[in-house]
Amino acid sequence: MPDTSHAESPRSGQTLQFLRGVCHLIALIAITWWALVEWAFPWPGLLAGIGFFVLVVLVWALFLSPRPVLRTDRFGQALVELLLIAGAVGALLGLGVHWALAVLYGVIAAVLGYIAPSPR
Repeated sequence: MPDTSHAESPRSGQTLQFLRGVCHLIALIAITWWALVEWAFPWPGLLAGIGFFVLVVLVWALFLSPRPVLRTDRFGQALVELLLIAGAVGALLGLGVHWALAVLYGVIAAVLGYIAPSPR
């Protein structure tokens, strides 16, 4: 019996992975920038910015990177990714970005996280 499943071309899978990575990078930048400007400078702002940067990179490396340290099933990975996206949307709103742009980013990032093939 012939296989009738429609597999994605490797190129489109790589493009989706790239766009998903860009969304993760935007989340990292938004959360870090929010942490830098939310607290007064010099020390509380710098410490918060560095702390949130390290926290986001650590969570990404543990669960969402192409070779994660802690392997979870697809549902656990999706939960962590949605929490990262929610944090980025909250940070964008805290920075004063119009709510429609923040929601648009959240929807695009969530859809890309859902349709992008897992790199495992």
